[in-house]
Amino acid sequence: MSTDYQQSRVALGIRLRELRLSCPDRRLTGSQLAALLGWPNSKISKLEHGRQTATPEDLRAWAEATGYPETYDELASRLRGFESHIRSWRRQLANGHRSVQETWNAEVDRSQTIRVWEESVIAGMLQTPDYARHMFTRYAELHGLMPDTEAAVRSRMRRQKWLYQSGRKLRVIMWEAALHALICPSSVLATQLDRLAGVIGMDTVELGIVPFSAPLKIPAANGFWIFDERLAITEDWHAEVWVDDNIGVATYLMVWDTLRDAAVYGADAYRIITRAGRMLSTQ
Repeated sequence: MSTDYQQSRVALGIRLRELRLSCPDRRLTGSQLAALLGWPNSKISKLEHGRQTATPEDLRAWAEATGYPETYDELASRLRGFESHIRSWRRQLANGHRSVQETWNAEVDRSQTIRVWEESVIAGMLQTPDYARHMFTRYAELHGLMPDTEAAVRSRMRRQKWLYQSGRKLRVIMWEAALHALICPSSVLATQLDRLAGVIGMDTVELGIVPFSAPLKIPAANGFWIFDERLAITEDWHAEVWVDDNIGVATYLMVWDTLRDAAVYGADAYRIITRAGRMLSTQ
């Protein structure tokens, strides 16, 4: 969990404690408030010390029980302000992959230039339907969720219309490992590599491949996306992290520029992609 996130959660807890201790009718102990709300005492302690993330329902109940119902909007705003930055996969995927894809589509539509680094998979906006289908299935299995695979695939494919709009630019860097990762049948990956090779030369796409043999100034770590210079999104196993502060976005831009120095483009990138395809045919 990020330091900024935890600090914000602790600050919210301090505010909740202030409300409890300044009730208009009487000063409430933690035990008394827990009894009013029908919660275990431990929940009051965890929320006030920033060890548990409140839900909007928790905040509304707290505001009403302490005699300050008018503070709910303030508390909910605080929650939105820090929870929007770390988005749990379990929460996001509770309604399926499609809703996550639609959120991404909205950010893509707002953007003129998108920079991407992927170290182990093909970038989503360059995926074929079959490749995307296997990606969604794998993640649904990982998180033990009911898949809505076909709806998610359709949503991701709609995003690719952005590539055919003038004035847009998708600048993708991928590690060569992404061309070999068999997260799908080899026949699906072969078709995906053909699609990848086909975007080289498009005026809206700049595709760079970092070869295995390239010297790296920094490790080839987590993939991330940068939307213009206002938002960076990176993924971990438990959550998706949205970074929108100037310093944070600048850090991701610096990382992207550093990785770009190791990439090859044009005919050189094409040769690496087609070589990966030939290796598949011999397996």
